[in-house]
Amino acid sequence: MRKSWLVPLLSVLAVFMAQAAFAQEQAAVDGGWGNGLIALGAGLGLGIAAAGAGVGQGRAVASAMESIGRNPNSADRIQTPMIIGIAFMEALAIYALVIAFQLAGKIPG
Repeated sequence: MRKSWLVPLLSVLAVFMAQAAFAQEQAAVDGGWGNGLIALGAGLGLGIAAAGAGVGQGRAVASAMESIGRNPNSADRIQTPMIIGIAFMEALAIYALVIAFQLAGKIPG
């Protein structure tokens, strides 16, 4: 409970980093701050998403293994929802990867 401030802080940080991607095209052509901020936003967004997915998957698997350890007969009923949940977490990380690629494509070469 003491780290409950971390998620809102990271969410606000991600919102501010995404604003650089929607800057005007003229700013990107001028070679100002826009190019660096787009690259920074893409990298930070992907890193935060990967860290969040990793922490979520680790906690889900740890809880599932503890549950199976306490009641081995329920392994098949625990394993299927756990795998579905992990797939959803991984899908969110892949969405972040796609968005990072789109942001990187906005940087003029």
